[in-house]
Amino acid sequence: MRPKRLIFISGVFAMLWAFVSLPGLAQGGEKYKTRLSPVPLGGGVSRNVVDGVGSVAATLSGNTLTITGSFEGLKSAATIGKVHQGKVMGARGPAISDLTITQAQKGSIAGTLKLTPQQVEALKKGQLYVQIHSMGAPEGGANLWGWLVK
Repeated sequence: MRPKRLIFISGVFAMLWAFVSLPGLAQGGEKYKTRLSPVPLGGGVSRNVVDGVGSVAATLSGNTLTITGSFEGLKSAATIGKVHQGKVMGARGPAISDLTITQAQKGSIAGTLKLTPQQVEALKKGQLYVQIHSMGAPEGGANLWGWLVK
């Protein structure tokens, strides 16, 4: 009877450990963040046209990147939000995914992306960035940018 009791107790402890530990592991993942700020546009564009701030937090779990954040202080309503991939941090690159944003002068940013193995590596190298466009930015240009870093 003793060995059965030991097996039962071991099983109970194993289930308790799984119950306590696994939810924490599922919520884990690699954390990234960025501060969104105006990008110099050149051509005499002043901060009277392009302004604002924001922040973004991102979690990578496997190949899924979950993004949440907020922005405020835009001079005109936000129109679109995207994740881009540059060749190096600080260099522009093509859009790889759309984000859901509030189409207003302040609001939220959200999105869930399935990344390719190459995009996961780019994220780890700081080559992915969040970009918000607004109505007042010249030629539909970007208003706020920020590179995702650990």
